[in-house]
Amino acid sequence: MNIVQQIQTPIKKEMELFEKKFHKSMTTKVALLNRITYYIVNRKGKQMRPMFVFLVAKMVGDEEVNERTYRGASVIELIHTATLVHDDVVDDSNMRRGFFSLNALWKNKIAVLVGDYLLSKGLLLSIDNGDFDLLRIISVAVREMSEGELLQIEKARRLDITEEVYYEIIRQKTATLIAACCSLGAAAVKPDDAELIEKMRKFGELIGMAFQIKDDLFDYTDGPIGKPTGIDIKEQKMTLPLIYALNTADSKEKKWLINSVKNHNEDKKRVKEVIAFVKDKGGLEYASAKMIEYQQEALSILREFPESTYREALFTMVNYVIERKK
Repeated sequence: MNIVQQIQTPIKKEMELFEKKFHKSMTTKVALLNRITYYIVNRKGKQMRPMFVFLVAKMVGDEEVNERTYRGASVIELIHTATLVHDDVVDDSNMRRGFFSLNALWKNKIAVLVGDYLLSKGLLLSIDNGDFDLLRIISVAVREMSEGELLQIEKARRLDITEEVYYEIIRQKTATLIAACCSLGAAAVKPDDAELIEKMRKFGELIGMAFQIKDDLFDYTDGPIGKPTGIDIKEQKMTLPLIYALNTADSKEKKWLINSVKNHNEDKKRVKEVIAFVKDKGGLEYASAKMIEYQQEALSILREFPESTYREALFTMVNYVIERKK
C-alpha cells in the first residue's frame, strides 16, 4: 500500500461516494463538454484536496460527514481543476500529469471556456444549496491565488523579491487553496464554530507553505532523472534557496547571480553554476529548515485534537508533504 492509499484508508467510503457525486455533477447536455469533462475526471491526480476536506471534517465533526462536506469537496475540486486548466493556457503548457493538457488537445479558446464553466459550476453548487459560508471561503481563495500569481509576475520582472514578499506569494499562490480545503472541512460540519474554522484554515496554510518550499527544493536536488532540473531558474522564478543565496552574497556575487538568472537562464552550464552557488551558500539547508518550521507548527495544531484514525492520517499527510520525492 503506497502512502496516498494509506492516508485515504479511513475515508475510503467517503472518497468513493465523492467520486460518484463529482462525476454526476460534471454531466451536461453539451456533447463536446461531456467529452472534455470525462477526459478531465479520468486523469485526476492524487486528489489530496478532497482528502483534506474529508479528513478534517471527520476529525472535528464526531467522525461524521454530511452532504455539505461532499459539496465542499466538489467545489474545491471544480475550482482547483479550473485553475489548472487556465494555468496551462497561461503557461502555454502541453502536458499535465503526464497527459496532454486541454489546450494541447482542444486549443486555448475551448480550454479557457471549460475553465470558466468549471468555475461557475463550483460557484453554483454552493449558491443552489445555500452554502454561502463555504462559497465565501472558496471565493477568498480564488482571489488570493490570482493576486499571488500577479505579484509573482510583477516581482519576477525586476528580480527584487525579499523573503517576506516570497512568503506572501507562496501563501497566496499555493497555501491559500489547501487552507480553504481544511477550513471547508471544518465549516461543513461545524458551521458556527468560527474559532475551529480559523484554526483549521491556519493548519492548511502551514502545510501549503511547507509544500511549496519542498517544490522549490526539487529544483536544486537530484530528482527522478538523477540530476537537478533548474527549471525555476530557467523561468526566472525567485525561490527561497535563491533568495537566501542572494541575501548572503557580496555585491560582485549578487551582480553575477542576477545577471545569470536574467540573461543566461537558457545556458545549461550557467544554470549548473547557479545551482552550485546556491548550494555553497547554504540556500538548501536554510529552505529545508524553514519548511520544517512550517511542518512542525502544523503538527502542533493537530496535537490539540484527540487521537483518532483521521488525526493519524493527517499526521501522515503533513509528513508526506515534506518527505515526498516528486
